[in-house]
Amino acid sequence: MKIIFDQKAYEEILERLENLSENHEAKWGKMNVSQMLIHLEKPIKLALGEESIQKAGFFMKIMVKFFKPTLYNDKPWKKGLPTAKEFIITDTADFDEAKQRLKQLISRVHKSEDHFKPSRNHPVFGKMEHWMWGQSAYKHLDHHFKQFGV
Repeated sequence: MKIIFDQKAYEEILERLENLSENHEAKWGKMNVSQMLIHLEKPIKLALGEESIQKAGFFMKIMVKFFKPTLYNDKPWKKGLPTAKEFIITDTADFDEAKQRLKQLISRVHKSEDHFKPSRNHPVFGKMEHWMWGQSAYKHLDHHFKQFGV
């Protein structure tokens, strides 16, 4: 599995982002391309400690045990998976501004591997090793870039 902290994976993600235009349409899901860019900002900001989400309740903690390994394994995510309510985007922003903000966030998370070492708690998924954060960041970006054909 690729990891956002790896230079080649980072460069690949940036190239795919660069190839994204405001004319790209989703192959699945409800978001438009600008909403997707804003959606991708949220988990990166969460990882960097700049965003928060509601902690998992008892029932959700049980569900999370089964879902957590899918964050960082090699299997692609299914289309249309549910997302945290804090990450659902209904507003549309300026595409170019959203693209630039995401590019900067991707760069920051790529350079911040030490921030996640040796491990860091996720508010929903609990303790995650630094490589889990890096793989899940890559996997989330990859999933949504595939959604929009890049």
